[in-house]
Amino acid sequence: MPPVRYRPDVEQVEPDEGDTISKLEEQFAHIQDTTADHYRHGVRAVHAKAHGIARGTLTVAGDLSPEFAQGLFARAGRYEAVIRISTLPGDLLDDSVLVPRGLALKLIGVEGERLPGSEGDVTQDFVMVNGPAFAAPDAKAFLGNLSMLAKTTDKAEGAKKALSSVVRAFEAGLEAVGHPSSTLQQLGGAPSTHPLGETYYTQTPFRYGDYVAKFRLKPVSEALTSLTGVKVDTAGRPDALREEVRRQMIETGGTWALEVQLCTDLAKMPVEDATVQWDEDASRFVTVATLEVPPQMAWENSVTYAADDALAFSPWHGLAAHRPLGGVNRARRETYVKSAQHRGRVNGCPMHEPRALAEVP
Repeated sequence: MPPVRYRPDVEQVEPDEGDTISKLEEQFAHIQDTTADHYRHGVRAVHAKAHGIARGTLTVAGDLSPEFAQGLFARAGRYEAVIRISTLPGDLLDDSVLVPRGLALKLIGVEGERLPGSEGDVTQDFVMVNGPAFAAPDAKAFLGNLSMLAKTTDKAEGAKKALSSVVRAFEAGLEAVGHPSSTLQQLGGAPSTHPLGETYYTQTPFRYGDYVAKFRLKPVSEALTSLTGVKVDTAGRPDALREEVRRQMIETGGTWALEVQLCTDLAKMPVEDATVQWDEDASRFVTVATLEVPPQMAWENSVTYAADDALAFSPWHGLAAHRPLGGVNRARRETYVKSAQHRGRVNGCPMHEPRALAEVP
């Protein structure tokens, strides 16, 4: 089937969505106030713990077919890039609490018509998680999930470790019969796999120039693909993931393919239900660019903490040609802005988008 053409009515805004987003902002603020009071430092409301920050280059392919040669990918090009690898919660947990991994990618030097709120910037962000579908279909369900996480923020880490081992056993059983649960994974039942072997998905849809699409970042170099499914021993190692990412990045660096899946059927590939995994038989992922990260130090305490504080990632940092779509993405817009502002205020370092990679500490 031909790809669906983008038009404004692919989105359907709920009448009370504004109220839902206001409540989301309150939950984000509660999480950040709680953690800032404990750590005496401002951290993110979600994906607070980083396991590595690395720099590289994204090269856009020059031979894309017209439906894939859109927006940022309309022509061949090279962009400075920085990635941040993280885990889901808003508090800094021992890595034995098994939660989903995230990878945020920031491209620098991207010119073109900008999204509201990012005028004057030259960055394009992709915020991704190691699963193809979001845990909530819409902003209201997103609020419910976040409210549950907010109640446990910065409380009883020992209990979270114990719960994680129990929930992981249930989730492993579901995975064995082909029915993984994103809810159980959020509660501590995610597989204890190496972050650098994972494939990361935007989960939510975006405008793709004339079309609608989802993105994913897939490891392709042998050094990374050899880590796919490899378990990390976290026993007695509170920062095991950071240690493993650091070691691998120093030794080999890595290469990923940035891939695009075009929507071909709005009924079966909905924009407003982020829990639906789009059928790859109906529309396969196609590589549009390659991310190369050379061997480097991905974690060096004083330096990397400074970089982590200076960076903010949001799907709303970018081009109008890649506008985030759907209720979950609309809910992220102001909540992510206010989360970044909170960190800047607490840490005494207002946020700004870099205009060159050299500006990242």
